[in-house]
Amino acid sequence: MIPIRKVFTPEQVQQIRLHLDEADWQGGEITAGQQARRVKHNQQLPQDGTLTQQIGDLILDALARHPVFISAALPQKIFPPMFNRYSVGETYGSHVDNAIRVIPGTTIRLRTDLSATLFLSDPDEYEGGDLQIEDHFGSQCVKLAAGDMILYPSTSLHQVMPVTAGRRVSAVFWLQSMVRSNEQREMLFGLDQSIQSLTSLHGHEHQDVTRLSGVYQNLIRQWADA
Repeated sequence: MIPIRKVFTPEQVQQIRLHLDEADWQGGEITAGQQARRVKHNQQLPQDGTLTQQIGDLILDALARHPVFISAALPQKIFPPMFNRYSVGETYGSHVDNAIRVIPGTTIRLRTDLSATLFLSDPDEYEGGDLQIEDHFGSQCVKLAAGDMILYPSTSLHQVMPVTAGRRVSAVFWLQSMVRSNEQREMLFGLDQSIQSLTSLHGHEHQDVTRLSGVYQNLIRQWADA
C-alpha cells in the first residue's frame, strides 16, 4: 500500500465538493458485480454523467503530474474514476475487485493490477468508514486526509466499514500497470525513490546516480509491457 499525498490541495477539494454535494446520486449496486452487489450499500454518481467525466479528468490530469504516483503505479491503462458516497449505515463489505474491467463506452479491457481510493472527505467529517485492506501483515485501516490517495494491489481483500456519522465521499478507480507483478513494482519503486534521493544530494551526473538509473531502466525494459 502506498499513500499518494496531496493529489489536490484543500482549496481544490473544496471546489470539487461544492459540485459533488449538489449532484444527484444513485444506488451504488448498479455497477457492482453479482457477488459484490450483496455487500455493496452506498451511493454513486452515474458513470456516464458529465460531472463524473469532468472531475475524473481533473484527477487523471493531477496524477499524470504526480511523480510518486507514476513511480509507484507505472500506469499503462486507467479506468475512469468513479465517485462513491457513504451516509450513516452505508458500507461496502469484504470483497476483491473484478480482475478485468471494460472502460465504459469502449471495447477497451484492462487488467486491474492496482486499486486506488482518493479521499474527498476529511477524517473529521465522518465517523467509521475506514478502508480496511488485508495484506501480508494483517488488516490495515486507511483513513486519509481529503486530497490524499491510497494505492494498493487489486488482489487484496478489502472493505469500507460502516459509516456511523457524517458522510464519506471518495473517488475510486483501477489501473493496469506496465509491470504486472506487485513484487517487481515494489522493487522498482524503492529503487526509483533511492535514485531521486541520491540525485537531490549529488546531482544527475554523479556516477552512482548514473549507474543506478541504468539498472532501473534495464529492469523496466525487462519487466514492462509497453
